[in-house]
Amino acid sequence: MSTRVLVVDDTALFRRIVSDALQAIPGVEIAGTAAHGKLALARLAALRPELMTLDIEMPEMDGIAVLEAMRAAGMDTGVIVLSAHTMRGGELTMRALELGAFDFLTKPEGGNASANLAWLRQHLTPMVRAFERRREIGAILRHGPAAPAPAPVAVPVRIPAVERRRASGTPMVLIAVSTGGPAALASVVPALPRDLGVPVFIVQHMPALFTQPLAAALAAKSAIAVKEGADGEIAAPNCVYLAPGGRQMKLTAGEQGEIVIRITGDPPENHCRPAADYLFRSAALNFPGRAVAAILTGMGNDGTAGLRMLKRGGCLAIAQDEASCVVFGMPKEAIATGLVDAVVPLEAIAPAIVRAVRETRP
Repeated sequence: MSTRVLVVDDTALFRRIVSDALQAIPGVEIAGTAAHGKLALARLAALRPELMTLDIEMPEMDGIAVLEAMRAAGMDTGVIVLSAHTMRGGELTMRALELGAFDFLTKPEGGNASANLAWLRQHLTPMVRAFERRREIGAILRHGPAAPAPAPVAVPVRIPAVERRRASGTPMVLIAVSTGGPAALASVVPALPRDLGVPVFIVQHMPALFTQPLAAALAAKSAIAVKEGADGEIAAPNCVYLAPGGRQMKLTAGEQGEIVIRITGDPPENHCRPAADYLFRSAALNFPGRAVAAILTGMGNDGTAGLRMLKRGGCLAIAQDEASCVVFGMPKEAIATGLVDAVVPLEAIAPAIVRAVRETRP
C-alpha cells in the first residue's frame, strides 16, 4: 500500500524539489500540491492523503493556521513540517509540534537543486518510514493484531541492592528523546515536582535555534526550572538542562565534585548532535552509579551504547513503551539489551523518575 502525500509550500520550485524527493522513496505517491494554507485545506478534504509536508511561513494562511484548522475539524492526516532554520522558524515549529505535527525538517540552505533534492530525500526517507510504522501500530491498536498478542508489562521501578551500594552522591536524571520528543517532554517535564532534588539533563535531537524555544515552552508549563545548558555552568538541583541544538553536552566533575556542564563542538554521534550517547558516556565516566536514565520516543539507537556504560557503574534505566511512542526505535533498541529496568507508558515516565530518584538518593 502506498503512502499518498500532499506537498504544501508557497514556492513552486521548492514544491517540485520536495515532490521529486518524495517520489524517489519507494511506496510514496504524490497526491497533489498546494501553494498556500487555504488551498491545502481544500485539497486535504478532497484528496484525503495519509501525509502532508507543510511549509510554516506562507501568505494568506500559514502552516500554524492550517494545523489549528485540521485539529478543529478532526483531520488525522500526518504532517511533517518544513521550517526555516531561524529563531522564528524554531518558535513556529515548536507550536506546530504542540498542534500535532508528526515531525519537522529544516529546509536546506544554499546548494543547487540537485544537492537539495538529495538532501531532502536522505532526511525525508526515515521520517516517512517512521510515519508508516506509526500508522501500522495505530491500526493494530485500533483493530487488534491478526493473532492475539500479550500486552507489554510495565516492570515495577525498583533499584537492585547492588546499585544502591555503588551509588555515591546525589543522583542525576538523564533523558534521551528524538522524534515525537517535544510532545513527550511536554508530558514528562511539567509532571516533575519543583522539589525533585536533583538536576535533569535532556538530549533532544534538534538543530541550533530550536532548543531555546523548546526550553522556553517547557519552562512556561513547569514548576521545575527549565533552561538550555550553558558551557561552564554548575548544575543545580531542581533544574532541567536541555542540550543546545547543534552542539554536544557533557558532564564533568568540578573541584568539589560538583556537576559542571560542558558544551562542545565535538562531532556528531549516531548522526546526531546533540547525542544521548555522548551525554550518557560522560555521566558514566565522571559520576558512576549516580544516574537515572530514561529513553523516550525516537528513531535510531542513540542512547543504547551510553546506557551500557551507565549500567556498568550502577544505573536505573526506564524506557517508554511502544504504544505511547511516536517512534519506538530508541526505546526498542535499549530494551533489546536487557538492561532496562522499567518499560512504562508516557504518562508513567515522570512518576517512575520521581520514584527512582527517591530510592537512589543517599
